[in-house]
Amino acid sequence: MSAAPSPSYGWLIGRVSGIPVYIAGSWAVIAAVIVLTFGPRVGLGTTGYLVAAAYALLLLLSVLVHEAGHAIAARALGGRVDRIVANLWGGHTVFGGAHDSPRTSALVAVAGPLGNVALAVLGWWGSSVLSAPIPGLLAGALAYSNLLVAIFNLLPGLPLDGGFLVEAAVWGVSGSRGRGMLVAGWSGRIITAAVAAWLAIVEPLLTQTAPDLVSLVWVGLIGAFLWRGATASIAVGRTRVAVEAMRVGQLLRPVVVVPAHASAQTVVDGLIRVPEAAAAVVVDPTGMPVGWVDLATLAGEPETALAGAPATAFLVAGGTGWLVTAQPADSAATVVQALAGNGTDHPGHAVVLVRDPAGAILGSVSLEDAEAALVRR
Repeated sequence: MSAAPSPSYGWLIGRVSGIPVYIAGSWAVIAAVIVLTFGPRVGLGTTGYLVAAAYALLLLLSVLVHEAGHAIAARALGGRVDRIVANLWGGHTVFGGAHDSPRTSALVAVAGPLGNVALAVLGWWGSSVLSAPIPGLLAGALAYSNLLVAIFNLLPGLPLDGGFLVEAAVWGVSGSRGRGMLVAGWSGRIITAAVAAWLAIVEPLLTQTAPDLVSLVWVGLIGAFLWRGATASIAVGRTRVAVEAMRVGQLLRPVVVVPAHASAQTVVDGLIRVPEAAAAVVVDPTGMPVGWVDLATLAGEPETALAGAPATAFLVAGGTGWLVTAQPADSAATVVQALAGNGTDHPGHAVVLVRDPAGAILGSVSLEDAEAALVRR
């Protein structure tokens, strides 16, 4: 398959189980660093640079296998996966929504490192059976690097895969994903600081060797990347904890409900009777909501035309995820998730309609009200 450029993600090089796989232009930077750093160390002259280039391609393969493990596991567990991207920082898999349970999150997280373990075993086997020096060297490098990647990724702190295992464990025990993210985020900060200190300070002291500049730069860059990821996880975790503590009833506003045969004047009358209502919804003869009334357009109509205009003339479809089933005493997390959306198939809403499990309409919740409630907390 010929590669095709994507203006957003890089070069499309293929698909895994239908999932597009891209290589970002920034990957060339890490490839160049590998070639220039390891080429002279191989001791084969010009050939050493070719060996280093082959090693860079093997590392790319390792990244793609790792991310494919995440993607295939998520797809097998019913999730949606948008794409796999290899870039300067290694790679990442873009999911179409958040994992819905601790078990799913843990299985998806561990699948990536397991792919690296499989490659490490393959490399070890190759190094034991290949007699030619260069293929044997590359097979050994494949084994060593993938074992290292698997171990590193399983360190128990976000944004590493091991951090997602910590998050899933705390989530499963406490019932709060937000608390899981907080614990795993702080663990990620501690691990980042510990690894950076070991590589930049402790190891050089133990070996009585000064760290080279390239190593220090990479430790700094990777440490900054991990610290930023851990910090972002802590921030999201705090928000999740606040959302989980809120009740749906705290965010509900009354909504004007009109049948499909009602006039626009009926909607206006309802809004006058219930001034605190933030929205009006049209229902079919069975009581099923079919959409919102566009109040902005309705407000622009002459008053004399309202009685003769059907409410459905101002109907706006709610879109995917606009109906949320919840009780007033439930955590607001489900409602806030519906407002926020989860990707291209559900881009989020400015307002959602909340019904109880029996289908009775309880009211509406707006993104503006939810954000204001979070600020007050």
